[in-house]
Amino acid sequence: MKRMLALALAMLLALGCCAAFAEAEPITLNVIIAQYGPNTENWFLGNGMDGTNFVAKFEEANPDIKLNLEVVSWNDLDTVVSTRISNNSAPDILNNDNFSEYVVDGLLLPVSDYCTDELFADFFPSFIEQSIMDDVCWAVPDLASARALYVNTDILAEVGIEVPTTWAELEDACQAIVDFYNGDVYPWGIDMTTDEGQAAFSYYVWNNDGGFLDADGNLVVNSDKNVEAIEYAIGLYNKGFTNPNPATQTRYDLQDMFGAGKLAMIIAPNQLPSYLKDKSYEVNFATAALPVNEGAAPGATGVMDRIMAFKNDAYPDQAARNEAIGKFLSFFYAPENYVGWVSMEGFLPAVNSSVAALVESDPSFQAWLDVLDSCKFYPTANPKWDVARQGVIEVEQQALTGGDVKALLDDLQAKIDG
Repeated sequence: MKRMLALALAMLLALGCCAAFAEAEPITLNVIIAQYGPNTENWFLGNGMDGTNFVAKFEEANPDIKLNLEVVSWNDLDTVVSTRISNNSAPDILNNDNFSEYVVDGLLLPVSDYCTDELFADFFPSFIEQSIMDDVCWAVPDLASARALYVNTDILAEVGIEVPTTWAELEDACQAIVDFYNGDVYPWGIDMTTDEGQAAFSYYVWNNDGGFLDADGNLVVNSDKNVEAIEYAIGLYNKGFTNPNPATQTRYDLQDMFGAGKLAMIIAPNQLPSYLKDKSYEVNFATAALPVNEGAAPGATGVMDRIMAFKNDAYPDQAARNEAIGKFLSFFYAPENYVGWVSMEGFLPAVNSSVAALVESDPSFQAWLDVLDSCKFYPTANPKWDVARQGVIEVEQQALTGGDVKALLDDLQAKIDG
């Protein structure tokens, strides 16, 4: 009898241990991060020489959470995420620029479900406003960048020209560079690829008093100002003033050309200096505002990406999962982590708590923070933004091969309105 009681007690203890083990089983979060540059994967996964490994640091500080983190190229990001959603395996956490289509499809969690009040209050309000639909915030800003004109000062000095401030001056400068270098240097860089084509669209329409929205906030891409702006940009290509393949040469290709002294002028984000340094390029450059059409108000382009969380109704403990997502965010945005991430890739911060440290380590950050105050952002809260974004890229690429800009934009507008 005693032996049977002992065996029964042992079994109960074993079952209790199993139950305790089950309770201690860590939550696994599937995370997709966009690849911003050569350092992104190194920083998150520790594949670089500096030994940084965000995932390892996070898991050490949060032993109850495991991160299954992937870094995906921007060119592949939308396809990868769409495929995962179709297979009912959406990521728990996604870093992307678009979010409105996921909201319309009912796929996202409201930020209030997982973000702490303390962290939410730390974000710049103007950034948070870009992620609100129907009075609900659906994503938080990951980071930001602003775009400016970078010029090779040695090339401009050798040719004997000033930095262009208007579209007419830009054409004159391009012609002077072509005449001087006889094709050895491309005057002007244009990226109309699937990676940055929407940015190219904004550079020209916003500096011609055009844009993505009309005065009533409706998504309108075929305005006369927009047609004029894109015709001007395509004209630069047709006149031989740009890199030879704007539809396939990404901004990284252009940045390499600029670093190698083969491209005189490029519109690029504020992290370009970090990129040039990492690639060991030695080039003398200066920054300036983007050229505008005569009489137009300058429009700086700001780009803000986001972090969002998808619903997962199959998860057994929703509260625990949401708490784990919140821990990921709090750890990521903690200054001791976030400052290193932002400064390494040369971006601008999305939270107030990191500003002082960033400016202290690099005083040039202050000038870029000031630029953000005048930046215009993509209308990503519009449910049809993704249609417009992909559409303007297709318009540009077809126009590069002879398509009529007005007809193409009219067709796109009909698609947006349909």
